[in-house]
This record gives sequence, structure tokens and C-alpha cells, in this order.
Amino acid sequence: MDIELQQPPPPVKRNFDFVDTIRCLAMMGIVMEHSVYNGTYIFDGFPAKHIVYISLIQFSKFGTIAFFLLAGFLLGDKFATYSSWQYFKRRLSTVFMPWLFWSLIFLCAILIQNYIALHRSGDFHFKKLLIEKIEMIYLFTNYWFIINFLFCIAILLCFKKYLFKWWLGTVFLILTLTYSANVYFEWFITSHTIAIFGFIFYLWLGAILNRYWSNIENIIKKIPYFIFILLFLMTFAWSVMDIINLLEVKSEDPYNTLRISNIIYSLASIFLLFKIKEFNFIKYLKPRETTFGVYLIHYILVANLLPEVFRPFHLIPIQEMSLVNMVLFVLIRFLIVYGATMILILLISKTRIKWIIGR
Repeated sequence: MDIELQQPPPPVKRNFDFVDTIRCLAMMGIVMEHSVYNGTYIFDGFPAKHIVYISLIQFSKFGTIAFFLLAGFLLGDKFATYSSWQYFKRRLSTVFMPWLFWSLIFLCAILIQNYIALHRSGDFHFKKLLIEKIEMIYLFTNYWFIINFLFCIAILLCFKKYLFKWWLGTVFLILTLTYSANVYFEWFITSHTIAIFGFIFYLWLGAILNRYWSNIENIIKKIPYFIFILLFLMTFAWSVMDIINLLEVKSEDPYNTLRISNIIYSLASIFLLFKIKEFNFIKYLKPRETTFGVYLIHYILVANLLPEVFRPFHLIPIQEMSLVNMVLFVLIRFLIVYGATMILILLISKTRIKWIIGR
């Protein structure tokens, strides 16, 4: 009698579509933050519209930490599939090249804009301006993210053997908390955009969440919604008060992403999104195909398109607007930027150069 050997069933591929959904929401938050922000010390005191202005920025402030954490979540699976060099080389081709293309587009746009504004007065000094704008773009705009992201991945790859060791997470946590403390004590430059070691912890934490996701997901399902909502509201209020306190003491960077209050708020927001998980409208935005493109393009439109759109209206400064007009103004800015970015991505995706919007 022949005996048939049964093949073991193939491993079940885990469905992480919800991660793409939450990344899309995080990107909306980042676009919203950049659309709302019109300056730090632009209000006198703390009238209602200043509090609303702070709240609108803080509401969307979870995006950066969410992006690092979710990238780490997906990275946990990839580390088991690729060798360290294979994975890093893949990231360079799919992430770095599109980023380099759009950051150079942004640099050219700024230089042209400055040339038009300054050449008639004879105050246009190309070399000096070029150095200033390169520093600004790669250290103090959203284009810092990929430099930091690739650096963080490289560090994790160096410690791949110990990726799931708690001592490694502890070291990374100490690093990020050092940057958090610096927001308040200002031992060195406070800007989160140059906190090169400040975000590795969230990549590591994402990988840990991936490793234990089945157990974590079961726990999340058992906790009632009101707990997550309460934590979200409490940490949001704490973060707003934290910004107010930092503004009162004339902090260098009161909106810093690595404020301890914003770290806790970001984690509360992420776990609330993990609880909700399904956002049906997001599927129409094709998040896997568009989210990275939104990151790459939107800031160029914030810096170069919005001023031209509103220039003919001769609008008064945002701090002089009524509360209602201010809210409408920043929401319109967001809709223009996000809408125009999505249209550009849709058009580019139908061409042979669709690689420039990444994936």
C-alpha cells in the first residue's frame, strides 16, 4: 500500500492592511500639521484662537511617531525575509531615490523663487543661498525624515541579532528620553528634525509589536472603547498644556515631536487607531500606492503653492483673523494641499516615471 506523505500547510500570511490604513491617517495628520502651522510666537498671550491654533497642531502631531512605529512593525517581517544588505539596498532603491528626486525639485523651486524675489535688488548670492537652503531642506523640513529613517534602519540592521532583546529597547528608550528632556532643559539644539538618535526606539517598538501582535491584538479587543478614548483625550489635553507652558518660558521648540507629552499622546492615538482598525473611506485613497507620494510632494505645495494661491486675496495674518475665519483658512489650506497632491500622484502613476512617487 502506497503511503502518501502530506505536505505541511504553507504558513498563513498575516493580513496587515490596517497598517497601511493607519499610515494614511498619520500622513493626513502630517499634512494637516504643516498646513495649520503659520509660526510659533505669532500670538500675544493665550486668547481662545491661540488655544485653538495650538490644539489643531497638536491634534495632528501623532503622525511622525506613528510613521516610525508602523515602519518598524512592517520591518519586523522583512528582517526574517531578507538579509541585512538586501533589505537596506531595497530601501535605498524604493525610498531614497524618489526622496532625492523630490527634495532636489524642492531645492530648485526655492532657489527660483528667491531669484525672482531678490535678483532685481542685487541681493541674490547663489552660493550662500544654496548652502542655506540645503541646510534648511535636509535638516528643518519634512525631508529630514528619510535621512533619519534610513539611519535608524541601518542601526537596527547592525543589531539585527539582538533586535528582540529588551536591553536593546532600553538603550533606544534612554536615547529618545534624552531628547525629550532636552526639549525642556535645552542642553543642545532642540529641533526634533535633527534628533538623529531620537526615533530608533519607535522602529524597535514597532518590531516588538509585530512579534507579539496576536497577543496584543487580543488584549486590545478586550479593552472597551471608552478607555482608549479617555486616554486619547487626557493625553491630548496634557500635550496642549505642555505647549502652552513651553511657550510661556520662550522655549526654542515648544511644538517638538519628542516632548514626553506628545510621545504619550502619539502612542494613545496609535492604540486608539489599532482599536478602531477599519476606516472604509481610506481604501478609496489607495494608501499603499499613495502615502509615500503624499509625503514626498505635499511640503513643496505648502511652501510654494499656498503663498501663490492666497496672494491675490491680500489676507490679513492668521493671528488677526477671527476664530471662525482662522479655522476655515487652515482647513482650506489642508484641502488644497492634500487634494492637489493626490491629483499629482494620480497623474504621475499613469506614466513611465511612476517610480518617483515611491510605494
